[in-house]
Amino acid sequence: MTYWLKDVKPLNVLIGDSTVCLSLLTHCVSGFYSSEKAGVFSYESSEIDWCEDNYKHSDHVVEYFNTMSSFFFFIISPIMLYLLHPYARERNLAIHIVWVMMIFVGLFSAYFHMTLSFVGQMLDELSILWVLAVGYAVWFPRKFFPSFIKDRSTFSRFVLLVTVISSVSSFVKPTANAYVLNCFGVHLLYTLIVEMRCCTDQKALRLAKLSVLLWLLAISCWISDRFGCSFWQRLNFCYLHGIWHILIVIAVAYGSTLIAYLDANYEIPYSLPGLQYWPCDKWAVGLPHIVLKRTIKTQKRC
Repeated sequence: MTYWLKDVKPLNVLIGDSTVCLSLLTHCVSGFYSSEKAGVFSYESSEIDWCEDNYKHSDHVVEYFNTMSSFFFFIISPIMLYLLHPYARERNLAIHIVWVMMIFVGLFSAYFHMTLSFVGQMLDELSILWVLAVGYAVWFPRKFFPSFIKDRSTFSRFVLLVTVISSVSSFVKPTANAYVLNCFGVHLLYTLIVEMRCCTDQKALRLAKLSVLLWLLAISCWISDRFGCSFWQRLNFCYLHGIWHILIVIAVAYGSTLIAYLDANYEIPYSLPGLQYWPCDKWAVGLPHIVLKRTIKTQKRC
């Protein structure tokens, strides 16, 4: 018993040793997490790398053309905010959130392609997810609501719940996020086609055709850049993802205006909504917007 007690360290020594071990463990853990934090913000920490050559035009910008083309969102979004304001004021000012968030899509897209960081990727994809969520909440036709949902406010809460769950799930397998987002786009396109079957307005039908054409061109560029990179590299033309940026923001402008026009006919039919193009309605190309021939202020009351 005496010999065993000789091997036992005094209590103050044990406490000192434990403190040292604890401090070392804390230092190691904090160092691990700080390195992880630095890692997700660091250049090329994302698993996704697009076809464009990295650092070709700048030592600080990984994908130069993809970054620059993202700024096209900053041109189109403020114009669409202005053009759709009369409709949003009459229908619901929450509609403006779509194009406000599209500005953030452009910002996060530019950051992602500038750094190819994991944080940039997640910000880019999550901002797109939330734009889609707002679009669903404010524009999805009532007749397509699930049977257990009776009004738009309930549907909006349902969309919010699904979006929150999807946002959390997006961290499980980030490389699959882009494909899931495109599936949402396909669903919206399908809904639009179903809606247009009953439409006889020639201007709306023309806008629908242009919207689908632009979306098909955009998604073709995205797919070609993702899966046909070796072919485009042989042609020394690795800019299809940047072209996707330009085409998709125009496609969203066309498609969302068409959806808003159909929504106006359902929700505020007294306003007698119509379609026009900016800057000149007679031009073959331009940005579409909604004009209201009557508003609640001018509506005759008995």
